[in-house]
Amino acid sequence: MSEAIRLKHYSLRTEETYLDWVRRYILFHNKRHPKDMGTEEIQNFLTHLATEKKVAASTQNQALSAILFLYRHVLHIEIDFPTDIVRAQKPKTLPTVLTHHEALSIINKMDGTPQLMTKILYGSGLRLPSLLRHPPPPKRLRYKNRPGAPRPQRRKDHHDLHPRTEPRRFCRPLAAGLVA
Repeated sequence: MSEAIRLKHYSLRTEETYLDWVRRYILFHNKRHPKDMGTEEIQNFLTHLATEKKVAASTQNQALSAILFLYRHVLHIEIDFPTDIVRAQKPKTLPTVLTHHEALSIINKMDGTPQLMTKILYGSGLRLPSLLRHPPPPKRLRYKNRPGAPRPQRRKDHHDLHPRTEPRRFCRPLAAGLVA
């Protein structure tokens, strides 16, 4: 399954998650091979997640995606989309999101490497595992704040990584490998 996931260029985290959901699916059905199971078993497993395990709707959807990936891309079995699933309830409250001012207030109370990493995460939109695996190289920092300098392409919803006032402070820990 890992090979099929990697061929589709899914992230490492997605690979780990999909493998875990497929393992749970097989164990739930007493180690029966997925080739010997079908839509009914998928429905039973997903209903179990919603009713017994009380998982969130997004978690149930993630499990469904992993199982469908297994059937379609690994076993090459076209399976009908399960329709009689007891769906997990979507949360009725919105997640709490910090304002820009609140986020900066928290970041300014930090110092050292944790503050550096938090600034990179907040400014770039990266997730922690991505930062730990691939810290931005110091070479990219040279483009910062030079008028007319070419800029690497980036997604529009990501912000500049580093504040204008501290480019040297950011280069030193990255070059020294403190963030890796």
